[in-house]
Amino acid sequence: MEHIWQRTSLSRKQFTSLYRVPLERYAELVQMFPASESHHHAYLGGMLDHGLEIVAFALKLRQSHLLPAGATPEDQAAQAEAWTAATAYAALLHDIGKIAVDLHVEYEDGRVWHPWHGPLLHPYRFRYRDDREYRLHGAATGLLYHQLLDAGILDWLSSYPALWAPLLYVLAGQYEHAGVLGELVVQADRASVAQELGGDPSRAMAAPKHALQRKLIDGLRYLLKEELKLNQPQASDGWLTQDALWLVSKTVSDKLRAHLLSQGIDGIPSNNTAVFNVLQDHGMLQPAPDGKAIWRATVNSEAGWSHSFTLLRMSPALIWQPDERPAPFAGTVTVEATSETGTAEQPAGSSDEATGSIETCADNMALAAGQSPPTPASANTTLPQPEGEPPADAVDDLLSLFGQPAQETGVEPEPAAQRNSGPPTTSAELPTNTEIRPPKNLPEAPDCAVPSGEHFIVWLRQGIQSRRLIINDAKALVHTVADTVYLVSPGLFQRYAQEHPSISALAKQDKVQDWQWIQKRFEKLGLHRKQPSGLNIWTCEVMGPRKSRRLHGYLLEDPSHIFDTVPPNNPYLSLK
Repeated sequence: MEHIWQRTSLSRKQFTSLYRVPLERYAELVQMFPASESHHHAYLGGMLDHGLEIVAFALKLRQSHLLPAGATPEDQAAQAEAWTAATAYAALLHDIGKIAVDLHVEYEDGRVWHPWHGPLLHPYRFRYRDDREYRLHGAATGLLYHQLLDAGILDWLSSYPALWAPLLYVLAGQYEHAGVLGELVVQADRASVAQELGGDPSRAMAAPKHALQRKLIDGLRYLLKEELKLNQPQASDGWLTQDALWLVSKTVSDKLRAHLLSQGIDGIPSNNTAVFNVLQDHGMLQPAPDGKAIWRATVNSEAGWSHSFTLLRMSPALIWQPDERPAPFAGTVTVEATSETGTAEQPAGSSDEATGSIETCADNMALAAGQSPPTPASANTTLPQPEGEPPADAVDDLLSLFGQPAQETGVEPEPAAQRNSGPPTTSAELPTNTEIRPPKNLPEAPDCAVPSGEHFIVWLRQGIQSRRLIINDAKALVHTVADTVYLVSPGLFQRYAQEHPSISALAKQDKVQDWQWIQKRFEKLGLHRKQPSGLNIWTCEVMGPRKSRRLHGYLLEDPSHIFDTVPPNNPYLSLK
């Protein structure tokens, strides 16, 4: 609330009537509802957090715009406070329709509550509706905005025609017609989501309108053109029918994540379910009858081959122009009845392929073939509780760095550490004159991206050089400590494995997790410094003004494997 007030030019009394009262009405309506079932702010109270965050981000963005665009300075000054207030209201209301169409809410006595009844007055329970439409909440905003904005506010805003039209478009969910106002809301929403998912909100706010949706679509188009196999009778990544594009869920999600990460795009969820939710939230997936992203279907070829898969369904028009669309599959895709417990992700594979066989650099590793689908996982999600008050500075955010602590190879992982969701702020920057050179005494990495220890070092060096991998930042996986390089484990190895999903087949052969497979290959290079006890893993303590936390990782024996000139040590980390 203090941030929001500081980004207006009002007295406390004016702020109360124009901002605090609508925000309190919003809080009364959204109560303890989450902002989504399993994507961003998916915890009790998440919608209130998201609403306040997006207002603060939107007002920060608004400060860099002179509105209405093209008006005289005198007109812009006269309308400034109205545009600022409209920006806050549009941001606050953009998701309010979810409580009207996505949730089923009832009192203890079984009476159903709808938000047009007014604020909840008694103990209640809620669940997500199975039949909800993922884009309907934008259209439902009109049911509720009068409960937050009184007649006096609406009279005031309606007196500015250049503002009133885009505001109404935003409230109707038609951002494409809302001009700068719609763009401010989209960017602020993206920043709040990025912050909660562990991304960089400043980058999200700087991204152009609909950037994530465009990158997802462009990534899928690239994969379908260059990497994914369509309409193959057996070893296929997807099938195109007359009315739908069916893609094998795990294969496509892994490859899409790897492609986006390789392009330096941050904030991509590491969990496939979260990726599906992002695709669904952007209207790119057609939901199954149970409302989930995953379909289970049986693919039958003309030659008599048949197999069941877990699939994603998309409209072909998202990928191809009508004259560019490939010929449809000469077979059938038959949707199976949805089980009550949902379905798990299943990799595609051919009964003729050998487990873990290497094909070519383009095809990379073939997946294990002829496998039975894994045991279905429950589709019901328990909402996590909020993680406490966000940290107030970059050091505290650094303390929240990573989840799963590192481990010596072959040891069972420890429980995941809790993650705060405060915005990352750089604690120490990589000097602009830092040069990267090949590691000493190492064989050259293969030309194609076949995972190996040598390729991991090349990937790490190139990632830092291109700034795809940051160092000494609140969310960094690489730090400089004790005048050498500190590699956070398992985070850095997990990031590599996400960018190289072909590791999956090799890891399966060794009966280890994907990141453990590449960690073992790194250890075999002998580039890291061991403790006197012989342990590979070193512990670092991250010290902040109010708390401390420990990280685990590897120290390189020679930092010149990565840097020609070693950057300054991170002042907030110290070896234990």
